[in-house]
Amino acid sequence: MRPWWLEHLRFAYYVLGVLYLAMALVMLGLELISLVLGESPWGFLLGAVVGFLLGSGFRWLGDPRHEPGRAEALLSIALIWLLVPALGAIPFWVSGGMSYLDAFFEAMSGFTTTGATALADFSQFGYSLFFWRSLMQWFGGVGFLVLVAALLAHLAVAGRPLFITESTGLHKEPFTPRLRTAAQSILKVYSALTLAAALCYWGAGMPPFEALCNALTTLPAAGFSPNPRSFEDYSPLAQWFGTLFMFLGGAGFVLQYRLFFTRDPRPLLKDVELRAYALIVLSFSSMLALFLMTHHAKDMNYAWPDALRHAFFNVTSIITTTGYASADFALWTPAAQAILVAAMFVGGCAGSGAGGIKLIRWLVVGAMVRRELMRALHPQAVIPLRVGHKNLGEEVVRSVAAFVVLYLGLVALGAVGIALLENDLVVGFTASAQAVGNIGPGLGEVGPMGSYAGLHPLSKLVLIFQMWAGRIELFPVLLLFFPQLWKKVKG
Repeated sequence: MRPWWLEHLRFAYYVLGVLYLAMALVMLGLELISLVLGESPWGFLLGAVVGFLLGSGFRWLGDPRHEPGRAEALLSIALIWLLVPALGAIPFWVSGGMSYLDAFFEAMSGFTTTGATALADFSQFGYSLFFWRSLMQWFGGVGFLVLVAALLAHLAVAGRPLFITESTGLHKEPFTPRLRTAAQSILKVYSALTLAAALCYWGAGMPPFEALCNALTTLPAAGFSPNPRSFEDYSPLAQWFGTLFMFLGGAGFVLQYRLFFTRDPRPLLKDVELRAYALIVLSFSSMLALFLMTHHAKDMNYAWPDALRHAFFNVTSIITTTGYASADFALWTPAAQAILVAAMFVGGCAGSGAGGIKLIRWLVVGAMVRRELMRALHPQAVIPLRVGHKNLGEEVVRSVAAFVVLYLGLVALGAVGIALLENDLVVGFTASAQAVGNIGPGLGEVGPMGSYAGLHPLSKLVLIFQMWAGRIELFPVLLLFFPQLWKKVKG
């Protein structure tokens, strides 16, 4: 009889094998590009060899017909999202001159669409490595999810558990009856918006290569830019385009599919989460613009057009967890920074590439609070829990409450640990908050124009864990510490 780790994880092995083989092909292509450009090809070559060998082995161990149970699916998701960055780090380690820890940090930040970089000197990377950073984030966002889901649906295996776990935990009305059709529809929107962003950035004066890389990392709400100053060096028009595409990247792609491909704007106008999302972005941006015009920072005396542009850009960037910056907000006044820190805990819409807590969960929390206040006045009343026109069951309430508590608890624990290691509370708190929310920049040393390269190695390990857990909605990772999960997997 085969041991449990071979018998019960065949789903994970097969998916991981397919992903490793796909990554090996991409690395092989980038190895050829690096040769043409006269850059070091050895990182991509080694990554391709390791990917082909391990991918073939994992695929041989796996079985596309295996139907995983819930525990097996959760464990599979956690393992896949840990091991894919482990392979993706090899080019940064071999060709980029980074330690493997920094390279793994960079790859985890890429595939989880966090955008926090351990790269201190951008001159040590060539075009091929910067392009690899951008591709990681594009696939690590909605594109990565959609491609996996479409592949599994095509092979007639249980891709639905993976698709649902990656989502918000609140099941919106399906817009197509079959997962593969849904995946293809989302990919159409994702790809079309990426192409549109690249063309708009290029038209606004960005160099073609930077326009492409920035487009690849805008729609997944990711934030890696080949420019060490992020969007600060680009034209005001490019920054406004960035604001627009970040906003679209943080909105649900399902609703955008209906708008762009079926020409039906009604679901977009009726969606309570999208309305709340737009209102919060507008409110936070207006408040920040007011502070920037009245509370000037060091050498930053903004006129109102500049204040509005920087406010809308940076608020949208933080709320959507993209992590770009149009200015070094680490130099802004504490009041302006406080608005951005508060925005870290908002998150984008369900069904988008954004991380964070997500707007739909805050709407549920708001409905819970309202119901408890009403019960204080009318203890005997039966008050349904509603978000928009939908009634929510108690299981949704429990799930959302548990998620928010776990989310804030992980931020708090990480903040204390990093603050002790770095002897800096601002760095500890903002680095922890951005890692769990997959945002990217913090404040102080890890601000938008800074780097995580100088942090203590243990701090980097804490942040890697938080990025990993935050990207897959906490539960698959945190359940690894529960013996009941392993008992269930072992059967």
